[in-house]
Amino acid sequence: MTRMTRRTTLAGVAALAALPRMASAQTGPADEVVPLWPDSAPTLPPGATATPIRRKIADQSKDAAHPDRWITGIDRPVMVVKRPARPNGSAMLVVPGGGYGFLSYDNEGISQAAWLNARGVTVFILLYRLPGEGWTRREDVPLQDAQRAMRLIRAGASRFGINPAKVGVLGFSAGGHLAGSLATRHSEDVYRPVDEADRQSATPQVAGLLYPVVSLVAPFTHVGSRDNLLGPGSTPAQQKLRSVEARVDGATCPTFLAHAADDGLVPPANSIALFQSLQEAGRPSALHVFENGGHGFGVRLPASMQAAAWPALFATFAQTHGVPFA
Repeated sequence: MTRMTRRTTLAGVAALAALPRMASAQTGPADEVVPLWPDSAPTLPPGATATPIRRKIADQSKDAAHPDRWITGIDRPVMVVKRPARPNGSAMLVVPGGGYGFLSYDNEGISQAAWLNARGVTVFILLYRLPGEGWTRREDVPLQDAQRAMRLIRAGASRFGINPAKVGVLGFSAGGHLAGSLATRHSEDVYRPVDEADRQSATPQVAGLLYPVVSLVAPFTHVGSRDNLLGPGSTPAQQKLRSVEARVDGATCPTFLAHAADDGLVPPANSIALFQSLQEAGRPSALHVFENGGHGFGVRLPASMQAAAWPALFATFAQTHGVPFA
């Protein structure tokens, strides 16, 4: 339950480094960092303002061998590429959570890349912009980055050694909301095309949503994520427009949902509501609600916790729907 408490506050987040040092801290010598947007005045990230944004990292862990870094100040969104030793052509865009107020880089990024790489999947960890950090049209900023990331992955398929038809998305908590938004709003015009990559489809082949924030209008919504995304005082119409369960249609990709019944932060009612919408739309879907696991369990769970079963279940689901795992 420690993680549940930590996710309720951003207090204590302190600057450790500027961008160059942070890049070296979050990547290894073999990693590739792919900027999402061209770094020139006409094509800076959509919604950019003159207000400076400073990159920050705060390690929540007391164990240097197992860092738990939170990232804020995403001035230039990027993908961190993690390549497997024996790639099988599949790829996964991994979307960390953090209530749209920070990114849980190790627990919901690096740890996920490790098990996916072991199964032959090339991983792209998305460091997306946080809507409350001064961007205009704040509510569209994360989806702009997610759509652009999927298009860049497909545009660079030969370079990355992947099959552009076998690219999924895996999101956690608020990152699950963003991954779910990508699954349901992949073709929505949220930014102007900037280059040839934007001719590519942003549709995931498959989506995995772990303890996701789903509804922004229902009584069980996670208020912190909603307000960080939309700003305080949002209207019911604005909330419904960005509630994932309200945006499911016949083009929504096969979707895997996993939640813990004892999640005290984002109730499993979120996953249940989305599963019901997927079923009503006749879309392929799977829902797993485990007895225990809490919130933010990632893949660092002892085998005694039921939620520890989710990676194997997701691997089977993804493979069934066209994204093979070794």
